[in-house]
Amino acid sequence: MADSAHTNIVIAGGGTAGWMAAAAFARFLPRGVAITLVESDAIGAVGVGEATIPQIRLFNRNLGIDEGDLLRATNGTIKLGIEFVDWSGKGSRYIHAFGTIGRALGLVPFHHYWLRHAQAGGNTSLWDYSVAAQAAAADRFAPEPGRPDLPSGLAWAYQFDAIRYAAFLRDYAEKRGVRRVEGRIGDVMLDGSGAIASLRLEDGRNIAGDFFLDCTGFRALLIGGALGVGYDDWREWLPCDRALAVQCASVTPLTPYTRATAREAGWQWRIPLQHRTGNGLVWCSAYQDDGVAADTLLANLDDDALGDPKPLRFTTGMRCATWRSNCVALGLSAGFLEPLESTSIHLIQSGIARLLQLFPADTPNPAEIAEYNRQTQREWESVRDFLILHYHANARPEPFWAEYRRRALPDALAQRIALFRANGRLFREGDELFTEVGWLQVLLGQGIMPDGCHPIAQALPIADLDQFLGAARRHVASLVERMPGHADYLRRHAPATPSGEMS
Repeated sequence: MADSAHTNIVIAGGGTAGWMAAAAFARFLPRGVAITLVESDAIGAVGVGEATIPQIRLFNRNLGIDEGDLLRATNGTIKLGIEFVDWSGKGSRYIHAFGTIGRALGLVPFHHYWLRHAQAGGNTSLWDYSVAAQAAAADRFAPEPGRPDLPSGLAWAYQFDAIRYAAFLRDYAEKRGVRRVEGRIGDVMLDGSGAIASLRLEDGRNIAGDFFLDCTGFRALLIGGALGVGYDDWREWLPCDRALAVQCASVTPLTPYTRATAREAGWQWRIPLQHRTGNGLVWCSAYQDDGVAADTLLANLDDDALGDPKPLRFTTGMRCATWRSNCVALGLSAGFLEPLESTSIHLIQSGIARLLQLFPADTPNPAEIAEYNRQTQREWESVRDFLILHYHANARPEPFWAEYRRRALPDALAQRIALFRANGRLFREGDELFTEVGWLQVLLGQGIMPDGCHPIAQALPIADLDQFLGAARRHVASLVERMPGHADYLRRHAPATPSGEMS
């Protein structure tokens, strides 16, 4: 890498995607590699990707970012999972909690023992065995609630102001030599081989580079506009194509989780930060007009809106290739999956990590480009299927929901559901994002109950089963009881700065 011909990297666009890439490259690429980021203050950031999943902690830790500093600068809160409300009809709710649930016994995952108990008449909830779920229900959090020899299985992520997160990373990157150029991109210039040679700004300046990242959002000026890479439309399975985002005042209690509430033709998000609450509605325009959607959103806020709702239009799907020639697309330039499971920032993160693993030493190798695209497509498709599950397994009466219960499923998802429905079997494919525990919670939460369980779990004497499950519940309750309130924890360890200044 030290002798790489790619010593001049140009990132087109800022926002979360651009500054995450700039920060990671500044941290991990060798000295001598020039990194330039081109963005315009006149182009507003989407800035609604405010909820994350636990992998974001790995990204920040690898950059050497202190968690308290990050939360203070971004008015951040802790996120222990996503609560789903009304997806199986009014009054239904469950949480996709982070971390582990129970512990395996022998070779058999914990949930088979819980299933055996439930099928024998037991009335405990699966989430009684999740530290994150119980802490979320009690609005509590602490990273080390137990002794080191008694692991909690707790995992957490963040809810933060995405614009401030980008600003935090900009400060980090510029301190490490990244050059920011203010300006709007007027044209993308190609060389004789069809690779990108430079960005021509509207004022006539020319920003040349060896390798380019397209972080220009939905416009995809480089990957889609200049290089002509097509877009794979997934609305057949994920029908929503509109969103509205609006903020309201923060209220108490300060909940350590995101909420997704099903509505007539889509769903509403709620993301509590220290200084305000982020809200939005995602819906399908074929089933609801914009005015009704706006009324629905504004009628279901914790407090008065702090401004007018910001509209977004999108087509769910991804680029047919996210690496073409000497250009890689990240973020919205690569595609869009609605934020139902808070995967937007993670897909940026994994795209950066994958690129660093396959970063070209010279002219990009076709085999390495193909491998990047193969891995990216597999990850996006696995996330897509996880989101489809929420729409497919619903019990709501409205036409929108009834229609998408009937839609044919991708083969891999249909097989996964059938396998689980039979005897609760779950298997993770390679390094796909969502673990067996994640699939388990959504399958059960959306009302898919297996007909049986693993035969080894059936062999455990019922007295031993009761003792095993009882000990697990008591362990969870003990850990949660030691935790302070979520708001108390933040006040002590990461109080928000008045204006999100960098530490």
